[in-house]
Amino acid sequence: MKDFFSWERLWANLPKLISKLPITFEIVGLSFVLGGVLAMLLACVCIKRIPVLHQLTGIFISFERGTPLLVQMLVVYYALPLMLEGAFGISTRGWGKILFVDIALILNEGAFLSETFRASILSIPAGQREAALASGLSEGTAFFRIVLPQAIRTALPATGINLIGLFQDSSLVFMIGVIDIVGRAQAIGTATNHSLEAYIIVGITFVSISLLLGLLSHHINRRFTYRSREAA
Repeated sequence: MKDFFSWERLWANLPKLISKLPITFEIVGLSFVLGGVLAMLLACVCIKRIPVLHQLTGIFISFERGTPLLVQMLVVYYALPLMLEGAFGISTRGWGKILFVDIALILNEGAFLSETFRASILSIPAGQREAALASGLSEGTAFFRIVLPQAIRTALPATGINLIGLFQDSSLVFMIGVIDIVGRAQAIGTATNHSLEAYIIVGITFVSISLLLGLLSHHINRRFTYRSREAA
């Protein structure tokens, strides 16, 4: 039994794995924020139906939503350097692997959140925007002051679920050589021939943080809902 599982190995592996957790947080945080910005731009393009851009956006979203995230990471890691060097003469030899991971996750997050944002914006009655324009507000002011705050409240539950999914999807980054908490667990297993303890720690860590993110999302959603009811 000791060869199969050991508490000593588990406690010895704990600090080695937790030390890599900030890398996961950095990847998730950057991808979520920049992916959200990209998603809003894509949603606006789809809503306005801008010629050419609208069609290209639809193709991009379909690709991102219809292919596995691992495939997208490999495409970005292997194809993007060739495209940049061939089309623009830009060399990516000095770029770190984590940068390619960030790009892949930002694109993926942007595609998935864009549909959430688009649906939330379209759920706001058009009469509110028209009333804002009739009262003298500009198109941009009406959007940012009237439409967007309500759309954000509508999108919050789905966005929280998406954040949890992004955190869990970040476990794939070790596949292209980024040593995060999962990559460190794999390295420990390869070096010691004992993987169980490391992966138990990884599993507990992901479950715990996912539960915390779920509780945080629920709390934020409840506060925004309560404030909107107070205003009403």
